[in-house]
Amino acid sequence: MTTILIKQAEMVTMNPKEDIVYGDLLIKDGLICAIGQDLSEEGVEKVIDATGRTVIPGFVQTHIHLCQTLFRGKGDDLELMDWLKKRIWPLEAAHDSESIYYSALLGIGELIESGTTTIVDMETVHHTDSAFAAIASSGIRAISGKVMMDKGEEVPLPLQEKTAQSIEKSIELLEEWHSFDGGRIRYAFSPRFVVSCTEELLREVGKLSAHYQVHVHTHASENRGEIEMVQQETGMRNIEYLDHVGLANERLILAHCIWLSENEKRIIKERGIHVSHCPGSNLKLASGIADIPGLLDQAITVSLGADGAPCNNNLDMFNEMRLAALIQKPVHGPTAMDARTVFKMATINGARAIGMDHEIGSLEVGKKADLAILNLRHFHTYPSFDVDPISRIVYSATRADVETTIINGRVVMENRVMKTIDPAIVLRESDRSIERLLKRMPALT
Repeated sequence: MTTILIKQAEMVTMNPKEDIVYGDLLIKDGLICAIGQDLSEEGVEKVIDATGRTVIPGFVQTHIHLCQTLFRGKGDDLELMDWLKKRIWPLEAAHDSESIYYSALLGIGELIESGTTTIVDMETVHHTDSAFAAIASSGIRAISGKVMMDKGEEVPLPLQEKTAQSIEKSIELLEEWHSFDGGRIRYAFSPRFVVSCTEELLREVGKLSAHYQVHVHTHASENRGEIEMVQQETGMRNIEYLDHVGLANERLILAHCIWLSENEKRIIKERGIHVSHCPGSNLKLASGIADIPGLLDQAITVSLGADGAPCNNNLDMFNEMRLAALIQKPVHGPTAMDARTVFKMATINGARAIGMDHEIGSLEVGKKADLAILNLRHFHTYPSFDVDPISRIVYSATRADVETTIINGRVVMENRVMKTIDPAIVLRESDRSIERLLKRMPALT
């Protein structure tokens, strides 16, 4: 690995003291090995002059669907269940291995360009190997898994699975990809949501998660109609049912959690469940606004995710941070969800959700070198004098301000030039892929 010295930067560390440090940062063997003033260039293979730049921990997005990036613009202006049944499921059913590969690379390119270094990703039923191949070549850090769906109404035939088949394929993928590249890629069992999964499947996922010590990533309590369906089928609300089937523990990552009862909040807190807040998606699908200040007040770990391109239209953490802060203020007051709280959700809280807060999520000696270098010397981020750098990042900065992204000590984008992905190829093949899928699938409506 290349030894890299980042010189003369403003560093937003997110260490336990949340220090803002000015100086140099040395990367060796993929790790941050020194932070200080005027570090020696001896043995350094690459020097990055970061004068006037801001270095931040790479963003950790805890709910992403790379397989859906090709569907950007194809699911506008619908609520969740219509969005799934009329658009997303038919499109996912039309995927082939090549389209999954380019959908993943398209999403990863966008993520890297906007400073995201780690994702928790949920794929579709088939061709998940292709997504893992894209993740592997791109250099991004990811926890991913094949979606699991062994029941449900109006599900296209290619997405319908037998329980044993779904479990067998998930284990096969786990054994192939979990801990790839020194742990840069990890596996998560990914049942879609309660509506799509039998109790048999969910109980077995709980046992397998414990056996392999891997996360479970699913959706819960995103939409009132979804909750009514779960109650009709089980007599319980979402989180209560997930507890009933043995999934409620510290390995569980739940996307959304908008409509929670007090008992469900209690279960989340007591079981150590992690919540992924997706404000952009929740607003666009008209799902609602989650009570994030209330969850944080109970010391529940809440992180951020953009969800998928067809229910958000971008995968930009800067957009999610700003939305997460602003949508709470009319209800909870102007001091609710301040910039520092939201920035923690985007970095160290995301790392905590995936059990990696001792390795990523902050700029500290000994941690993995996952970081982004921002250029905040622009009209829209000035003046800088006597302004909290975190305020500038959350409320003023945009993804275009990310100049360089480093993951695991590897420069994957430098001065806005991608190093591991060829944009021309990905953009061309993305258009070709979606054209092929639209010809293959049944009518959208």
